[in-house]
Amino acid sequence: MFHKEGTKIIFFSSLITAVLVVLIDVLCTSIPWLRMTLQSIVIIFLILILQFFRNPNRSIKPDDNTILAPVDGKVVVIEEVYEPEYFKEKRLMVSVFMSPLNVHVTRYGLNGLIKYSQYHAGKYLVAWHPKASEENERTSVVIDNPVFGEVMYRQIAGALAKRIVNYAQPGMQAIQGTDAGFIKFGSRVDLYLPLGTKVDVVLNQKAIGNKTVIAHK
Repeated sequence: MFHKEGTKIIFFSSLITAVLVVLIDVLCTSIPWLRMTLQSIVIIFLILILQFFRNPNRSIKPDDNTILAPVDGKVVVIEEVYEPEYFKEKRLMVSVFMSPLNVHVTRYGLNGLIKYSQYHAGKYLVAWHPKASEENERTSVVIDNPVFGEVMYRQIAGALAKRIVNYAQPGMQAIQGTDAGFIKFGSRVDLYLPLGTKVDVVLNQKAIGNKTVIAHK
């Protein structure tokens, strides 16, 4: 199953792959090893595109007492930071870094009313750079949950990510586990939790969207 944001890229990549495979077959008929090598490279590239846009079905039963990982990746930051955009106070930040090989679907990690959704144009520093959350292209979304209160998640573009897709709009009801957007080609998601929140993950832990519990009450 593939994400809808990859439909056009998958279609054109498949078309180009088919054309190149045929072209290589015609031009390299007399050099079998070169033909097979070039065709393999083209096909591997298509497989990587398909893998990037995969959208595994991970159905859950929403639970207001847990915050689930919104994306697949590795937990790279757990620390108290000052959040200047919306809260303007200290929050507990948990960051999940996604490599190009991870599933890049962003899912709502918790239920609640969407209070804030803002896009910011910016740079394309590597996603693990300390200034990435402030200077890179990003979207910030705040969800008001009945148990945790207001929680922000921030989609951050990385060095390869050139487009952030965000479906959240103020006034919408976020349903835990449902599709919230997509980040194309390498990125990071930061969660800003209330101080004192019980965090269930540790640094360098592998997080799986809709499965790993980030925090609980």
